[in-house]
Amino acid sequence: MRAAVCRNFNQPLQIEEVFLAPPEEGEVRVRLSACAICHSDITYMDGGWGGTLPMVLGHEAAGEVAEIGAGVRNLAVGDHVLVTLIRSCGHCADCERGEPYICGTPFPIDDNSRLTSVDGEIIVQGLRTGAFAEEVVVDQSQLVVIPKNLPMDAASLLSCGVITGLGAVVNTAEVRHGASVIVIGCGGVGLNAVQGAALVNADPVIAMDLVEKKLEAARNFGATHVINPLANDAMQQTRGLTNGRGADYVFVATGSSKAFEHGLELLAPAGTLVIVGMPPTGQKIAVEAGNIAGASQKILGSKMGSTRLREDIPKLIALYESGRLKLDELITGRYPLEEINHAIDEVRADKALRNVIIFGKTS
Repeated sequence: MRAAVCRNFNQPLQIEEVFLAPPEEGEVRVRLSACAICHSDITYMDGGWGGTLPMVLGHEAAGEVAEIGAGVRNLAVGDHVLVTLIRSCGHCADCERGEPYICGTPFPIDDNSRLTSVDGEIIVQGLRTGAFAEEVVVDQSQLVVIPKNLPMDAASLLSCGVITGLGAVVNTAEVRHGASVIVIGCGGVGLNAVQGAALVNADPVIAMDLVEKKLEAARNFGATHVINPLANDAMQQTRGLTNGRGADYVFVATGSSKAFEHGLELLAPAGTLVIVGMPPTGQKIAVEAGNIAGASQKILGSKMGSTRLREDIPKLIALYESGRLKLDELITGRYPLEEINHAIDEVRADKALRNVIIFGKTS
């Protein structure tokens, strides 16, 4: 099969023929139909998190079950599924506490990638998935069955960008009706935080970004107000929109330490800052600890929107089918695997919300 392989950081991906081993116990082979490009993939290929090369990235995918290994439950060949990086054992302390998205149990696939080059060279399955490829082999816990009439390109977005942004609002922070919300960074994840805030009837919902086109998109996803800090005094505008208090919740959906620090400045007393974006390794934030304590503020981390796949995905699909959740509107372009580097460059240059790699038909 073909895959886009990262052989050198800060260099274009290379389309290569690779070998995918059959699924072992508890694993499933999925023939992919779509894989969206997430900024986490770009951070990895730019060397922001290190890692072992060569590697196949891609983790926001959807496809059809092609083969199942021994011991696989509740999945059958022909099922349409989401493919996610959320992998869980179901029995560790984190899983039993209802937090499968932070399961730290090691899996055999961690030490024995199912991907190799035609010459037998081991290729890492980036972000536990390796979905910039025509097929993947992953653990059964990473899959969720979806309706067969759900378009695969739209469905793929549910695997990461949607659940990360919307889930940060609904699951991690549990934003209450009528609370004031700011979302800093209006890429694919940020826009889903915006529409999550709109879905829970937050007010106002303030979107903040340096790119005017992203602010226009944020209005379409439910923002009641938009602020470009390059053109306006963000602090003054925030105070004016929140009765002088600042925001009850600030979601930072970009991997920038400066954005985290700016978010704290915009926070109301007893407010909550939610760190959603993943910065490159080594970035730190400066916090005036006394101010946080004195104002009784909170800082939360949100990994993958605190998502419980089998509970949350069906709810999101129902919202999409009822017209209340925007998915198609997130897709800027659709590209074949051969054009993946161009698709990535557009995302990196802020010319796209989500570009999707298409393998065959989209539904």
